[in-house]
Amino acid sequence: MTSQPAPARPSASVVIARHGADALEILMLRRNQNIAFHGGAWVFPGGRVDDADHAGADGTELDVARRAAVRETREETGLAPAPHSLLPFAHWTTPVGLPKRFATWFFLAPLGENAAVTVDNDEIIDYRWMTPAATLAAHAAGEIDLPAPTYVTLLRFSNYASLDTLVAALAASDIERFVPRVVKVDGGRCTVYEEDVAYESLDLERPGPRHRLIMCGNEFSYLREP
Repeated sequence: MTSQPAPARPSASVVIARHGADALEILMLRRNQNIAFHGGAWVFPGGRVDDADHAGADGTELDVARRAAVRETREETGLAPAPHSLLPFAHWTTPVGLPKRFATWFFLAPLGENAAVTVDNDEIIDYRWMTPAATLAAHAAGEIDLPAPTYVTLLRFSNYASLDTLVAALAASDIERFVPRVVKVDGGRCTVYEEDVAYESLDLERPGPRHRLIMCGNEFSYLREP
């Protein structure tokens, strides 16, 4: 008898961004090492949709996720972004086969003015304001660990020097959807996305367009080629 995959639970994640001294900065949170899902990793604020998040929502999945995003941000950081300020830019679904799966809306929350960050020292034990480039460099050096969606998001955001240009670019773009499939490779694994020629066959050598993330320890390689 074939076991059914774990359900992908509705969730929300929030990239809090501010004008740094010289460049765009992102709020990164470190998860408690004892948490089963990405324990010890550096992530964005976020979590599962709760029943209370449906109250007052317009009934759409996106609006419910927006309310969950605000609640989770307040619980994990002490910050309280306005719901209308959250800009959706991506949606990720955890690959089939993993014991915990999530269907996560990703939002950008521009921080208009600096505010104190307060972590709970339970689920979240540390925080840093970092540029996307510095965060990626720390991951490559093995100083921090980043989950795949966090890595891909930061890689995209590293193309923008300021918060204003990032907001303008996301507002003019379609919401990107990622439903990865996992393939084992020497020393690690590769996640392929729907635009990749290997998405159905899982044949990574097949010629054609590439959209994949190869992960071998902290050495990540993201390919998006026509």
